[in-house]
Amino acid sequence: MIACLRLLSTLCLVGLLAACANSPSSSLGELPRTPQASVEQLLQQAGDSQSEQATLLRLSAADLAYQQKNLGRAIQILEQVQLDQLKPAQQVYASTLSAELALARNKPKAALRALSHPSLERLGELPIEQQIRTQLARAQALQEDGQPLAAARERVFIAPLLTAAAAKRNHETIWTLVSSLPPETPHTENDADLAGWLSLARASQTAGTLKQQQAAIDGWRMQHPEHPAARQLPQALDELLALSSQPLSEIALLLPQEGQLASVARALRDGFLAAHYQAQQAGQNPPNIQLYDSSRLSSLDDFYRQAQAAGVQLVIGPLEKPLVKQLSDREQLPITTLALNYSDAGQEGPAQLFQFGLAAEDEAREVARRAWADGMRRAVALVPRGEWGDRVLAAFRQSWQAAGGTLIAAEHIAEPVELAQQIANLFQLRESEARAKSLQSTLGTGVDAQPARRQDVDFIFLASTPQQAQQIKPTLAFQYAGDVPVYATSHLFTGNHSQAQYKDLNGIRFCETPWLLGVNDPLRQQADSQWPQAGGSLGRLYAMGADAYRLAPRLDQLKALPGTQINGLSGKLSLNPAQRIERQLPWAEFRDGQVQRLPDTPI
Repeated sequence: MIACLRLLSTLCLVGLLAACANSPSSSLGELPRTPQASVEQLLQQAGDSQSEQATLLRLSAADLAYQQKNLGRAIQILEQVQLDQLKPAQQVYASTLSAELALARNKPKAALRALSHPSLERLGELPIEQQIRTQLARAQALQEDGQPLAAARERVFIAPLLTAAAAKRNHETIWTLVSSLPPETPHTENDADLAGWLSLARASQTAGTLKQQQAAIDGWRMQHPEHPAARQLPQALDELLALSSQPLSEIALLLPQEGQLASVARALRDGFLAAHYQAQQAGQNPPNIQLYDSSRLSSLDDFYRQAQAAGVQLVIGPLEKPLVKQLSDREQLPITTLALNYSDAGQEGPAQLFQFGLAAEDEAREVARRAWADGMRRAVALVPRGEWGDRVLAAFRQSWQAAGGTLIAAEHIAEPVELAQQIANLFQLRESEARAKSLQSTLGTGVDAQPARRQDVDFIFLASTPQQAQQIKPTLAFQYAGDVPVYATSHLFTGNHSQAQYKDLNGIRFCETPWLLGVNDPLRQQADSQWPQAGGSLGRLYAMGADAYRLAPRLDQLKALPGTQINGLSGKLSLNPAQRIERQLPWAEFRDGQVQRLPDTPI
């Protein structure tokens, strides 16, 4: 009796699967469906049979385990299915499920491999639901693999098949992808919809003021009235169009006039005012600037009350880190504020607080980006001892490993007497010397052999002072590592173009502010004539001050469109989700004592 019931149950389940499955041509095979049964019930019904219906049951069980987020069980079941023995429809289904499981484990490359199975060539013959599922998996895999353009192309292709919430999510994701691309991304002539998305991203990113940006978006809609994004703007652009274009008329510049930071504050103030005067000379109507001394503050609350009474719409400052941390601890601020320093990493600030500074971590991330774009994959690092060096190394390591790079070893720069030993440690020269001595002892005769450095290092990440760098490069040559490329932060460059000073730095690549590399910039020239020190290392602070002025009217734009970049004098500026301004820097190289600007690489 029990055996009869079990047989009846099996027949019911198989019948249910067959009824639910679509009926493509027999050469394609049936697609599995998940009936109202548990994973174990489905596997029990499949038993040891190798029939097509048993295979459908196993695929259904694997899919059900995946939907229940039991990834290990789903993988175990799917491994029991022999892909080469399935019909094409089932191969597509299994490959898609395999890709989804790989994505759930953060393995986009494995997902793309799964979706490269030859059976995917017949995807267009399968039901719409399966086409959607497979192509969305491929789009997600491409996105997570760092291929935003290809991911956007996939989503644009599948968009007409989607409805309701799925269509809206896809629409917004397309915008997220295309707006992350650099403005120079070429149009795709054979895909009008994708070309339209790219031109919308370009229009929204390259305009200047809020009014110009809004006009650019309206102009795009008039040119592309039938485009999906014209019929329904992405939410971020809707919010941008809704922003008030009320002019900014009163700014408070809050900086210390006394104390240890007074000289830094003067350079920031002078750069800020230089940009303000340049705007006046260009016939613009710049805001009025009110100066406040943060070194004499009794309390931040008193300052904000005073600023509100004076009609201030935006505060630039403070510079002092303890004051920035106080602001970051608050739930809200009475006036939008662009602080000129950063609170602690990971500290969430109020919605009205933006933060901007010359963070060394930005440069460490920039080194990782540039080295990866140049084809480097394996790094060693030299950074100063102390908290600053630890932060820079941590930022480089995180960014480098996130890109897929390997950090083989790191040394913290010590006194010059230890430097040779540290570089020898990085390149395992002492092991090579020991091998030569051992060979000499074994042979009982002299061995004419130079120490050989390890050959698996692509480049050195260097963060150091000019004086340290001038010792490091010759020491690398002495330690048989003079041919290893060096990528450095700006801290080794004083800003002075002294040929004799940089002879020992020959070949080092370093990132730097456009201010110090672009001596022909009109604002830089104007500042140089008034403040000669603006051409030296203090120039970075003048650039930051000028950029703070340029950021002032555009904070709401950057918040609405975080992919937007501003070409500043301290770098290409963008806003991250924590409302911190990040900088992407241009590159230069020391060649025969001269500083030579290098071509930019794609983001």
